[in-house]
Amino acid sequence: MSLFWRIFALNAVVLGTATALLLWAPVTVSVPVVLTEAVILVGGLAVMLVANAALLRLGLAPLDRLTKLMTTVDLLRPGQRLPASGGGEVAELIRTFNAMLERLEQERATSSARVLLAQETERRRIAQELHDEVGQTMTAILLGLKRAADDAPAPLREQLLEVQEITRESLDEVRRLVRRLRPGVLDDLGLVSALTSLTHGFATHTGLRVTRHFDADLPALAPETELVLYRVAQESLTNAARHADADNVVVALRRADDSVVLEVTDDGCGIKAACEGAGIRGMRERALLISGILEITPAPRTGTRVQLTAPVSRKQP
Repeated sequence: MSLFWRIFALNAVVLGTATALLLWAPVTVSVPVVLTEAVILVGGLAVMLVANAALLRLGLAPLDRLTKLMTTVDLLRPGQRLPASGGGEVAELIRTFNAMLERLEQERATSSARVLLAQETERRRIAQELHDEVGQTMTAILLGLKRAADDAPAPLREQLLEVQEITRESLDEVRRLVRRLRPGVLDDLGLVSALTSLTHGFATHTGLRVTRHFDADLPALAPETELVLYRVAQESLTNAARHADADNVVVALRRADDSVVLEVTDDGCGIKAACEGAGIRGMRERALLISGILEITPAPRTGTRVQLTAPVSRKQP
């Protein structure tokens, strides 16, 4: 039944009921109308209006739900659908909207995969250039400063040693940037070693206390899955240091049936869903690449828990 005939039928039911009551009810209308008759007529009109509004609300409820979903849908949270049962224009509209959401989610996942792949390729290229060009150049400068300091007189030697120390600190910073851009230990030794190195460096650099809990029986993961888990852990630690005002962070990696669960929990000031920025949305996009489920929830003592559930095997988006 189309929407037009549905509304027509609802109004017909209300008007038909009112007409039947007038025909069989012992009510007459005088001229002029007396007070009791006016009260009965106004009361009947009010009943008809209320009944008509209730029936229309019931009939148009699917459109209200569709409107609400259209204003709140987020492609980074896939799976938001409305039930569409029966026939008619409203059910067909809901089915069309669900199909459109499915298509948009697939297109978003495909485009995000291309963008993030390009980002990782560019990260790898920049890290390689920093390591090969800048790192080797600064290493050569350090060696030259050392030779110059050995042959220089005492006053000049002290200055050269100070410059040498500044250069060494700059070289350490370049190496740290290289590790953040592209963790070589992830490719060489795997996810657990990469997360261990990441948390150790993070604790040293920020002064926060980082606790690790890694299961010993973790399954083998695809390289892209390991990279997504590493990037989510990296972004979560960065958010804890910059925005959460936390003192302690716990990084856990455990096995759960046919998936691997990464949890990063801090004891900071917490986060609201409305405050999600580019970093969190980037984590959601990465989670979609591996068909993972990212949840950001309040943790005990007003902290934040970031949990990513990644399937061991996945299909390409």
